Amino acid sequence: MTSIKNKKLFSNYQVFVIAILAFLQFTVVLDFMVVSPLGAMLMDQLDISPSQFGLVVSAYAFSAGVSGLLAAGFADKFDRKKFLLFFYIGFMVGTILCALAPNYHFLLIARIVTGTFGGVIASVSFSIITDLFALNVRGRVMGFVQMAFAASQVLGLPIGLVLANHFDWHAPFWMIASVGIVVGVIIALFMKPITSHLQLENKINPLKHLYDIVSNSWYLQTFLAATLLATGGFMLMPFGSAFSIHNLGLTMEQLPILYGVTGVFTIIFGPIIGKLSDTVGKYKIFVFGTLLSSIIVAIYTRFGITPLWIVISISVIMFVGVSTRMISSSALITAVPALKDRGAFMSVYSSVRQIAGGIASAIAGMIVLQQNDGPLQRYDILGYVVIATMLISMFMMYFINRNIIRHETSSENSAMDESSVPDKVVTETA
Repeated sequence: MTSIKNKKLFSNYQVFVIAILAFLQFTVVLDFMVVSPLGAMLMDQLDISPSQFGLVVSAYAFSAGVSGLLAAGFADKFDRKKFLLFFYIGFMVGTILCALAPNYHFLLIARIVTGTFGGVIASVSFSIITDLFALNVRGRVMGFVQMAFAASQVLGLPIGLVLANHFDWHAPFWMIASVGIVVGVIIALFMKPITSHLQLENKINPLKHLYDIVSNSWYLQTFLAATLLATGGFMLMPFGSAFSIHNLGLTMEQLPILYGVTGVFTIIFGPIIGKLSDTVGKYKIFVFGTLLSSIIVAIYTRFGITPLWIVISISVIMFVGVSTRMISSSALITAVPALKDRGAFMSVYSSVRQIAGGIASAIAGMIVLQQNDGPLQRYDILGYVVIATMLISMFMMYFINRNIIRHETSSENSAMDESSVPDKVVTETA
């Protein structure tokens, strides 16, 4: 019965686009996430310090943020398929360079290259989703595409770590490149050109276009919300494994079980959250996810030695809450930009999130303390900071949702392009 309903919602080609974008996100997310678990191996084999390893991790995020801003002015001037392929090819080149890296400096440059191209891919993907899918089904689409995060955690990381242990730390990057090249070929051969935005008069200078985007008060409000939306995960994630071992009392052998189980549940709940976002209301689901995440973070960050089954149960609820926020907010924000601004808006939005995430990680590092490999200290304070950013973002998203409703209402009698007509049919209820 579910499959019949899905056929009515999406054409075969739309299902193909959802699948290919999900696989694409899988390769990009896995490339970003696989570096952290390789930390001990990289520091040992490349003879680098923790601060140098931290630079390898942050180099990706900051280069991704800068490249997104630079690409924003050009994002609406090209066929989105060609734009996507250009940056995905660059991302693959960067990944292969990581696989070939013989030393620290080569690896650092390779991560900068990878981030420069990989940081734009998510924004182009969101632009494609906005162009091809009506607002009333974008929650479902985001639910499936965001499953890539959980899939990379459940499937990609364990496989990558096994390859690294059996061969060396280069092996996971060869795996990502192998899968990524196949995805790139499929996109080149089977994805149709996406050019509806080019039918509009858009001869404005790229720099002027970027200025118009960042000076638009409504867009600025969304970008500010993006900085807070990114802080939660980037503050807690870098210290997740250390907190689990030093504070919760888990072993290294138990970590794959913890990450695997939480990832599986995230995969299961992703489509459900997306459907609820479309049927119940994206902002309402976002509020639910925010309140749930806030409560669980307050409990989790105060834990001491805890049995594995309790840690898994709390982690599952926390990951579901975070996924709920991510899916519903991403779907809602796609309704903000006008058609002529979508590519540029999504590029800036993605860049702001990347840069905010890098800053959030640095701030978290200043809050959390550790002495002589003992338990992490002030992790509960970090939790309170995360909760504060979550609650503030909830209020900011309220005004964004209200503006979307107002915009949809005022545009009711205006001439709209074909891709925007479905957006008018369904309006969110505050």
